Amino acid sequence: MATLHHYALCPHSRFIRLALGEFGLDATLVEERVWERRREFLELNPAGTTPVLREDSGLVVPGPGPIAEYLDETRGLALAERRLLPEGPGGRIEVRRLLDWFNIKFNEEITAPLVLEKVMKRFMSRDEGGGPPEMSAIRAARGNVRYHLRYIAWLTAKRNWLAGDNLSYADLAAAAHLSCVDYLGDVPWDEDEAARAWYARIKSRPSFRPLLSDRIPGMAPSAHYDDLDF
Repeated sequence: MATLHHYALCPHSRFIRLALGEFGLDATLVEERVWERRREFLELNPAGTTPVLREDSGLVVPGPGPIAEYLDETRGLALAERRLLPEGPGGRIEVRRLLDWFNIKFNEEITAPLVLEKVMKRFMSRDEGGGPPEMSAIRAARGNVRYHLRYIAWLTAKRNWLAGDNLSYADLAAAAHLSCVDYLGDVPWDEDEAARAWYARIKSRPSFRPLLSDRIPGMAPSAHYDDLDF
């Protein structure tokens, strides 16, 4: 069985956990507190970031993008019409564009600052960057959520899923990031019914269930976090 080094509220880790679930693959989860910069983990990924997938063969694949590409190259054909990265170049470009949108833009504007300020700083020493949350960063991130929800709604008004007719890596990445923000109670779902309906479809998939059982010590999720009828 493969091993996935992850952090529970790391959106990139959640993206790969969702992908593994869609592929029907099990992996042993090893939690990494990346701010501790554990030597054994840095030997796997000198960048010190999660996720990192390690196969039983010893092959190490670091980062959400490389892992997603690796899974598609090694297991994608087996999914047939459910393949998460389309076969055609146009479809692949659109999925990769949206992967950048969520794994880079959404992360920088929303997920990373919220998780850092509201969660990670609670467990980090002062030398590691811990301390009280920066409220201005939290307010800015919360404000940015609305813009991204509107973009998701715009995409789903034109398509069955975010990148086209079929579920893809784009949907999994977007849902992974929103699930982190939703855990913290910072998604104004009542303001965008279309985005909420799309998220409910993802949230109801079997691959999503393990994420709904995640808990951060000393920090309970929002009241509707694991409610499929939110």
